[in-house]
Amino acid sequence: MNSSPPPGTEGSPPPVQWGRVGSLVGGQAAVQLGSFALLIAMNWTAVQLGGTAAVTVLMLAATVPRALMLVFGGAVADTLGPRFVLLRTTTARVLLLAGGALVTATTHQLWPLVAIALVEGVLLGLAGPASGVLLPMFARGDDLARANSLYAMVLRVAPILGAPAGAWLITVGDLWLAMAVGAVTGAVWLGCLLHLTHGFTRPEAEPGTSLVRRSGDGFRLLARHPRLRWMFVASLCLDMAFSWPAEVALPLLVSERGWGVGAVGLVLAAFSAGALGSSALGAVLAHRIPVFVRLVVTGAGLAAGILVMALMPSTASLTAVAAAVGLLSGLNGPAIVTLYQQAAPENRMGAAMSTLALAGIGTAPISLAVFSSLSLLLGVQTTWLVCGAIAFVSPVAAVLALRHPARAAEEPAPAAETPVPAAV
Repeated sequence: MNSSPPPGTEGSPPPVQWGRVGSLVGGQAAVQLGSFALLIAMNWTAVQLGGTAAVTVLMLAATVPRALMLVFGGAVADTLGPRFVLLRTTTARVLLLAGGALVTATTHQLWPLVAIALVEGVLLGLAGPASGVLLPMFARGDDLARANSLYAMVLRVAPILGAPAGAWLITVGDLWLAMAVGAVTGAVWLGCLLHLTHGFTRPEAEPGTSLVRRSGDGFRLLARHPRLRWMFVASLCLDMAFSWPAEVALPLLVSERGWGVGAVGLVLAAFSAGALGSSALGAVLAHRIPVFVRLVVTGAGLAAGILVMALMPSTASLTAVAAAVGLLSGLNGPAIVTLYQQAAPENRMGAAMSTLALAGIGTAPISLAVFSSLSLLLGVQTTWLVCGAIAFVSPVAAVLALRHPARAAEEPAPAAETPVPAAV
């Protein structure tokens, strides 16, 4: 996706469009808050309707279509443009949740929840890569690093505020109220999209190229461009190494050591607080921190932290290490995203972001399945140490990525969608 520089500045990097970045971050803050509140409300309702089996069905209905559609979402974003995709998927989601509020207000069964989760998963999978295309259109260079840190801070805050909000909504009302709130926050995001994508034009069609073929563009990019490939590996290994310890091993380890369930909440809260703090720091100072520090040093620290967490002898020490891991994560995550965006060809940014999203969303179930099985043979602590060892691949991959050119060559394609050049 190419961004036209303001008049009179041809040949120089365009200034960051903080007005549009603000609309993007503000809209995402609203919609993510509503989404997490709705997630808690839907899961709680599923528990009441059918116990663990119902929650499992609901989670599969929400995650499997989303992961599958990410493969096509990048191609759709590159072919039709982010404005076309985001306005339609967001409008459809608002209508879906508004209709869901009406249905769940009168029907107390599991099937409406499953149907809504399926359709919402498809819409979010299509919209994800298109959302990832936007920030590189409004900010470049060091400003892109700051913008990504600001965006990451919003994603950190959303579950912290959204989870209790969902619990409160389900107690004072019912699931329909949480769905109504989700529809309202979706409408806020839609309004922000109308502002920040104003003036975008649809890309020209590429003759002889089908959407099915273009769905593999993200993987072809990884095969052709070493920096993208190594950054993908860096993200994949960290997500793979962290998912199982955080979601499965932590409660098991705490239970084995007799620390009580409160220790789990304390450790996760410390991690979230650390990540939130460093994301805020990055939003202000990322351009002053060398990329080697934000990417490689923090990656090595994260791997060491994951490894050491398995060996901590007390709740206090485990919580302290979790806070340090969170601090490093809040800098490392935005750095990975920024370098990936800067390395990807602009006319294939949607395809690139779809593969990066798969490195996160796609690895979680694999991590849970592989390491849960391995822990039956090795035990929880030893398997956790294996995860820490795998995490050390990430900073090594990051070093290898930095040895290759910063920008991949443009793929043969017509000019992509162009935003209005002036900051808004």
